[in-house]
Amino acid sequence: MHDTAIPSFTGAARPYPGGDPYADYRGAPLPFTHLPDLADRRLGASVLAASDEFFADREHLLDPAAPRFDPELFGHKGKVMDGWETRRRRGTHAAPHPADDEHDWALVRLGVPGTVRGIVVDTAHFRGNHPQSVSVEATCLPGTPGPADLLADGVPWTVLVPRTPVGGHAANGFAVEGSSRVTHLRLRQYPDGGIARLRVHGEPLPDPGWLALLGTFDLAALEHGGQVEDASDRFYSSPLNTIRPGRPHGMHDAWETRRRRDRGHDWVRYRLCAHAALRAVEIDTGCLKGNAAGWAALSVLDTTTGADPADPAAGWREILPRTPLQPDAVHRFPLPGVPQGTHVRLEIHPDGGIARLRVHGSLTETGARDLKARGC
Repeated sequence: MHDTAIPSFTGAARPYPGGDPYADYRGAPLPFTHLPDLADRRLGASVLAASDEFFADREHLLDPAAPRFDPELFGHKGKVMDGWETRRRRGTHAAPHPADDEHDWALVRLGVPGTVRGIVVDTAHFRGNHPQSVSVEATCLPGTPGPADLLADGVPWTVLVPRTPVGGHAANGFAVEGSSRVTHLRLRQYPDGGIARLRVHGEPLPDPGWLALLGTFDLAALEHGGQVEDASDRFYSSPLNTIRPGRPHGMHDAWETRRRRDRGHDWVRYRLCAHAALRAVEIDTGCLKGNAAGWAALSVLDTTTGADPADPAAGWREILPRTPLQPDAVHRFPLPGVPQGTHVRLEIHPDGGIARLRVHGSLTETGARDLKARGC
């Protein structure tokens, strides 16, 4: 997966031919989409401002659902599109075409700050009204700056995606190398047009000062910098769901594996936000009734010793023995001895689903120092 080449799409797509609107959609597997979307609206991301949103609202850019298309839906401004769409740019009366550097822009606050590894500018259903090219810049600012703060002189913007041609009705993917911590993005489209979705895949890096003030918090939470490193099975849904904010909204908002027909079991390996002391764990099977996991166990590993988390024999220590679970319920377990580590591995027996995992604890001095070193 990580060796997948990133395709390049340019030019308009064919006019909508009828039937399945995704039948001629241009896309391919991308090597970074296993990482969380830092611009997911469910994490608190927002489009703070845009130069123009005449035809379609800027907030559609961060909708976690796939873009929808209704060929018969029109409004008083024209075709209703599920994306961000600006009006057509015009030049002066003597030069009806816009200048080469004219463009529209949108300012995006990430839901979780982090290092960006890949960006998808999705022009689904924008077939002949997509931008000719796009670029993406990033900055890292403390607090909660508004549009005026971001547009002020002196704000340091770094180019993540240089101006690049894109295609209509396509998933335009861009790998990003060497990103430092990012809190906000500026998306530019030249000269105008429509973009359905913006996905910003990367590794979360929270504010270490805020976590220090919290003291005890969920060390595995995506919003606090936790990550899913690997899992035995992703057949029905992603294990990333288990570290999303809040209770599950339905069975789809969980991790569910296929039915095992052998004598094995399923598992997920998590990297905690940093080296930490673990105090308690919650295992939530909310909305999973006939397909919840039957039992669960939890182990911890400290990679500051040089251990490899991908090695099952690397020194993993069981901190919660195999314990029966109830369907559609929150299970809470204290962890005796306050174990320390950087990774946890959740095992479910034999298969099924887990909605959320919460690992409550606090950073050690080593963890706090490491997290601070990775900041802006």
